[in-house]
Amino acid sequence: MAVRHFLTLMDLSSEELNQVLQRAIELKAMQHRHEVYEPFKNQVLGMIFEKSSTRTRVSFEAGMAQLGGSAIFLSPRDTQLGRGEPIEDSARVLSRMVDIIMIRTFDHASLELFAQYSQVPVINALTDDFHPCQLLADMQTFLEQRGSIKGKTVAWIGDGNNMCQSYMNAARQFGFQLRIAAPEGFDPKPEMMTKCQGHVTITRSPEEAVAGAHLVVTDVWASMGQEEEQKERERKFKGYQVSEQLLDLADPEVLFMHCLPAHRGEEISMTLLDDPRAVVWEEAENRLHAQKALMEFLLKEAQQ
Repeated sequence: MAVRHFLTLMDLSSEELNQVLQRAIELKAMQHRHEVYEPFKNQVLGMIFEKSSTRTRVSFEAGMAQLGGSAIFLSPRDTQLGRGEPIEDSARVLSRMVDIIMIRTFDHASLELFAQYSQVPVINALTDDFHPCQLLADMQTFLEQRGSIKGKTVAWIGDGNNMCQSYMNAARQFGFQLRIAAPEGFDPKPEMMTKCQGHVTITRSPEEAVAGAHLVVTDVWASMGQEEEQKERERKFKGYQVSEQLLDLADPEVLFMHCLPAHRGEEISMTLLDDPRAVVWEEAENRLHAQKALMEFLLKEAQQ
């Protein structure tokens, strides 16, 4: 059986994604009850980081430890990848030594190349194009708080970045309507719009996007690697801040999410994270549980 990878949400079926979410909720309850569950003793997660991280590193490393395994952190300074070794050679070697690999990098094509030559499952822990692990956590959070997201309306406010494009895939896989409010010039990639026809609409008005929405989501205006554009982006994204007043236009039961870190006073108002409609801390915790469920799914598939 060919090894399964998780490079985007499209690598699992809708049914499999929902199975992972239900399992994440079960694993969360077990962890909160302090139950010991260690199915992956003597198994190793290789963690390759070319971008810095807080939530991703801690959630994967803690998750693998809780499952009875161990994790190895590898930065560009720690591997030959940082010294020019071909990606396919690194993939061939590392995948003979560890049981599963997660990669947080810039170029999505590099991740795809690594996965092509890996003998073990590879997880996308963020690229410039997609952040599917965050979407598992977000979908788990909505499921816990409000039930199924199928048929609901989600509003994305801000840059058409990797998070936005992951929400586009989620709209297809989980069956919701996504409204994207982005300034001119910051839309998601045209090919993504083509793939997501019927699930996604674009507007220049945050108010129009949020009207009646059941979930509102945003991200920083300048992602990692775009720091030099910060001032210009602040000017162009003026008017795209998510505030309590903007949420008032949404459904009365609306939830607000942000993948963090958040820049208060920029993409969100200073006090939005204190609003009861904001579930960002639950969302952040669910990275741990969703990724444990994902690793369990992929490792079990690999062992069949």
